[in-house]
Amino acid sequence: MNKKILAAVSSAALVLGATSANAGIIIPAGEWTLDVNGNVNVYATMQDYDDATAIGLSGAKDARGEDKNYSINTGLLPAWLGFTGTTRQNDLDVSFTISMQPNVSDNGAAGDTKAPLYRQAFLTFGDASWGTVKMGKDLGIFAGQAILADMTLLGVGGGYSTSGKSTTLGGIGSGYIYPAWKGQIAYTTPNMNGLQLTVGLTNPNQGNDTPADIYQDRFGFEAGVTYALENGKIWASGASYEVQDTTYSWDATAGDIGATLNFGNLGITGYVYATDGVGTTLFGNGGAITGSELEGQGGYAQVTYVIPSGTKLGVAYGLSELDDTANGDLENERWTVGAYHPLTKHLNLVAEVNMMEGSDDTGTAESKAFSLGAILFF
Repeated sequence: MNKKILAAVSSAALVLGATSANAGIIIPAGEWTLDVNGNVNVYATMQDYDDATAIGLSGAKDARGEDKNYSINTGLLPAWLGFTGTTRQNDLDVSFTISMQPNVSDNGAAGDTKAPLYRQAFLTFGDASWGTVKMGKDLGIFAGQAILADMTLLGVGGGYSTSGKSTTLGGIGSGYIYPAWKGQIAYTTPNMNGLQLTVGLTNPNQGNDTPADIYQDRFGFEAGVTYALENGKIWASGASYEVQDTTYSWDATAGDIGATLNFGNLGITGYVYATDGVGTTLFGNGGAITGSELEGQGGYAQVTYVIPSGTKLGVAYGLSELDDTANGDLENERWTVGAYHPLTKHLNLVAEVNMMEGSDDTGTAESKAFSLGAILFF
């Protein structure tokens, strides 16, 4: 994958402003510079389900026992249209970002029932000498680097399902917890010889619990640190929330660490996380049951190699576990084998095979999918 597409991936998933490294379509506008950026991605996916009942993220046959399903959807990234304006005023770098994520498919009879997503609306101000403040809705800090390092960000990964879905899951729930899109007030330090720290107050997004909906008693606290190496980066992050439902309360905490290293055409990524009272897949999804906090853990390992044609070949294994659920210990496992070919500097052709297995005390369920499509960045 060339540097332009790498920059565009990060820009589409976590837009931080218009720079020469990740700029899209640049429009001068008086004191402002407007960057219009985003992507369109489309995948034809055939899913095969081995079992009548789904466990975890495995998927299952339909009510008539059909074991195959076909869909044309986006992958892990939704289609994306983002607008970032930047200016320099009173010795401050000031910016805003607003984005929308339309759908490329729909399973309604008329094909127009799906509503678009709106994942970003934030402002920033700061200076290279002392750092940057962000205020508004953007990708969460905890596990944010994990999703950006996932090779299925260019493809489908797990969570393939029926037609008309807005996105798939990639490695969410089978390797890492979804960072989600959260209102936040966050501060990022200047780059200190490759080291940067981000700390923030985050909106306590509502999760779900057994048997009742949950409510957070305070703002969330999230933090992350990255250290850039000559051939990659190391990162770590954490989150803390206080949660209460109608009968009891608990602390929801999480931490992770990961690294990506590149040796010529070879790329290696390793990542692990641990949670308490958080649940799995979505932050706050089943974090406790009958007053007891559930512990979770997982991670993923990923190896990619760019062959002489420029095609990146990759294989990844991901695992997410949640202990002591109502049906015992839950495991979601994923294998992904993918090929990502840069047809142009903006357009990638993608082929992936994804295999999911979910298991708990009730048994094991398996499914697999083949996807073929393209992703265009601008």
